Amino acid sequence: MYNDITGIILCGGKSLRMGVNKAFLKLGSSYIIEIISKLMKELFEKVMIITNETGLYNFLELELYEDIYKCKGPLGGIHSGLIHSTTDKNFIISCDIPLISLETIKFITDYHSDKSITVPYADGYIQQLCGLYSKSCLPVIEEIFNEDDNHINGNKCMVLELVERAGGDIIEIENEMQSYKPNTFFNMNDMRHYQEIMHIYEET
Repeated sequence: MYNDITGIILCGGKSLRMGVNKAFLKLGSSYIIEIISKLMKELFEKVMIITNETGLYNFLELELYEDIYKCKGPLGGIHSGLIHSTTDKNFIISCDIPLISLETIKFITDYHSDKSITVPYADGYIQQLCGLYSKSCLPVIEEIFNEDDNHINGNKCMVLELVERAGGDIIEIENEMQSYKPNTFFNMNDMRHYQEIMHIYEET
């Protein structure tokens, strides 16, 4: 149990392609948000949820905060989490990667790095919504928001922009974690993905 790292779950997506709130789809008898929050509570003494629909998540009995900067996507959620956290290090995770394991979260958390961000690379992508973020990122986030307001960033993913500017440590987790399993970071963007995840979940 980590008492010097806060667990932050992002539940801010509009789920436009899915058509329903992804956090409340079920795997087995549990909502996906219940699966993610259970994992986080097993590792982190303090866990919070960032969402602009706080009333939906009261049953989890976790701290709930809204985005301070609205309409900034996941980076808005990361910013709010870092602002409200009382620890320097924070484990950020999106609510739509239900195949993530306790071992994977712990591997990323324990990875030795002196960088302000540590995130894994898997399945051909930087998995920027599952990693360690320091409060020292806040000035860089504010800078990116300012540029976004002035239409400098265009359509770039602002979280990836943050990882790049902060010189984040990128873990080649498929090679470095011996027990790594394929599909660990499979995230749900539509109902087809949800069906695939249900099939994988039932087989494990």
